Amino acid sequence: MNQIKYILLVLSSLFFFTGFAEAQLLKKNPFKQLELNCKHLDPIQKSYLNRHINHNKLTKNLEAKTVKKFIESLDPSKVYLLDADVKKIKKDMGSIFAKVARRECKVIEQAQKIFEKRMKERVAFVKGYLKKGFKFNKKTSLVLDSDKRSYGKTLKESQNYHKKYLQFQVGNYISSGDSEKEAKEKVQKNYDRLLKKVSKNRKDDLWTSYLNAFSRSLDPHSSYFSKEMLEDFRISMSLSLEGIGATLSSKDGFTVIEQLVPGGAAFRSGQLEPKDKIIAVGQGKSGAIENVIEMELRDVVRKIRGKKGTIVRLSILRESSKKNKRFMVQLIRDKINLEEDAASISYFDRKVKGKDTKVGLINLPSFYADGSKNGRSAANDIKKLIDEAKKKKVSGLVLDLSQNGGGSLDDAVKIAGLFFKVGNVVKQSSRNPQEAEIELADDDKAVNFTGPLVVLTSKVSASASEIVSGTLKDYKRAIIVGGKKTFGKGTVQSVEQLYPGLGALKTTVGMFFTAGGSSTQHRGVAADIVLPSSYDVADIGEDTLDYSLPPKKIKSFLTKDAYVTSGKDKWNQVSASLIKKLGAESTKRVTKNKDFNKIIKDLAKAKAKNKVIKVSELFEKKDDKDKKEADEKGGVKKKHDPAIAKKEKLEKYKKRADIQESLNILFDFIKYEKNPIKISASK
Repeated sequence: MNQIKYILLVLSSLFFFTGFAEAQLLKKNPFKQLELNCKHLDPIQKSYLNRHINHNKLTKNLEAKTVKKFIESLDPSKVYLLDADVKKIKKDMGSIFAKVARRECKVIEQAQKIFEKRMKERVAFVKGYLKKGFKFNKKTSLVLDSDKRSYGKTLKESQNYHKKYLQFQVGNYISSGDSEKEAKEKVQKNYDRLLKKVSKNRKDDLWTSYLNAFSRSLDPHSSYFSKEMLEDFRISMSLSLEGIGATLSSKDGFTVIEQLVPGGAAFRSGQLEPKDKIIAVGQGKSGAIENVIEMELRDVVRKIRGKKGTIVRLSILRESSKKNKRFMVQLIRDKINLEEDAASISYFDRKVKGKDTKVGLINLPSFYADGSKNGRSAANDIKKLIDEAKKKKVSGLVLDLSQNGGGSLDDAVKIAGLFFKVGNVVKQSSRNPQEAEIELADDDKAVNFTGPLVVLTSKVSASASEIVSGTLKDYKRAIIVGGKKTFGKGTVQSVEQLYPGLGALKTTVGMFFTAGGSSTQHRGVAADIVLPSSYDVADIGEDTLDYSLPPKKIKSFLTKDAYVTSGKDKWNQVSASLIKKLGAESTKRVTKNKDFNKIIKDLAKAKAKNKVIKVSELFEKKDDKDKKEADEKGGVKKKHDPAIAKKEKLEKYKKRADIQESLNILFDFIKYEKNPIKISASK
């Protein structure tokens, strides 16, 4: 899998910046712009090893992974190289670390030449086949996922697959309104452009690919930023960037949506989801749709990015359990609207044991932080909402982190601390086992809310969300409800700039542990009460990524002073017997719920699906209901007042099956809660 990522608006992972890396990279004028070349590869590799939490030396295993990743970067869709080519490249690059140390980089260039040769052959084949022999057939089916396919054993086998691939590419244009002749001409031009681009690749592009292969062999979140990519990264971290608000990656020649940034245009549209493939991009309301299959990710990013207020149209391919869908989404580029997607609260009233009972539902889409002295932050906003809820005399709260991909670590620590007195929240480990972990704790003695607390999560809850939910679970302060477990990203990255012109290193430098001593890496945070979730599929989660770091465990560092057993700040620990009781009640409701039953059936179908794409699915038309929903969402101008649209969106959110069931569990929690407290803490 090609995991090179571009970030259009913000990073939801936890990271920090440091300054220039090793001085041995340059002993001349430090302000001179350098061009990346062969002599820089070895010292840059060693710079990674001087920082990485898990790797500190060049090994044969790391070398094999690097070569594998490099080959994948050459031909990510496995449509050009033959099995024999791959074996030759692996053999030639067998001692690549030693060769790079000697500044012998010819083998890297030779691998590129093998790919260029196959590319030229294949473009010639494509041209000939499109002119003579090609006949469009909607019934064609193929497996696009390169992880499910092997490289062609023979040229004929590879060409046979490419014939099917051409059916998909031509069909993409025909389904957009082109004639078959026009579609074939456009596909041919795409191949001509691709060949021209490959043949004009600069040496520093090749070295960048190699360094990215090396960094990705360390773990999924380490990467190399070329000087162009570093500039994109800087732009992505500034508030001046205007775009759609999405994290993109490249896989099998497709641009894939990884995450939607809360507050961004893509998130607000409600039409896009993680794993959607962007197959074409159009500018404005009527600009020509340009196919972006096989286009370099950075070029796709630049087509999607644009000035605030301008329109971009995306042609989307979505794989689903029943049938794959292709549809168009129109978005208006914008900056993040923090106000619209900041933390918010809704209230619900029911009778509990004959008594009127009010609860609050807090929705936190991300752990945002302005960064300025008086800027907004998630922690401050949540604190204000809790104060408001207490004035309304709520008996319990649901904290919804189910769509929260992470963000500010400082805010995560503060939010966890709102629900207990003072105590440790998280530790970050060092690569040196002799060094103590960095400890982050809540030191605010106030317990802002003492009542029953339910935290709603899903498999897309990641990073800072896992710190909050994991910590509250460790202290037995809350019941975790939702998908089987959260995403499982328990690492932190640093971004370190090299000398001018050489870009930067993004390196995984630490692992996080919640107060109970468990890393969230791979494990995530398991739900106490599991609800069926459409995100509980096999290909979502840290443990599905190539070379992700293994989980670890340290000694529990729970703080005894977090617990309050008497007085106004008293709060009750969640007992195993209470969870069992609430879980049994929840199961009865879930088995009768139509929405949950549909999710269960869809998950079963998705598990059985063999990743086959049918060309005919490109031509599937939306029914009137789908079209109406699409028009009411996203970037298309709404026909009614924005305030009404916002209210409708909120009502739809509150009706979600997982939201309703988390509220059911909370009301049961209030009804069944018992008082006995048994404290056990390490200090």
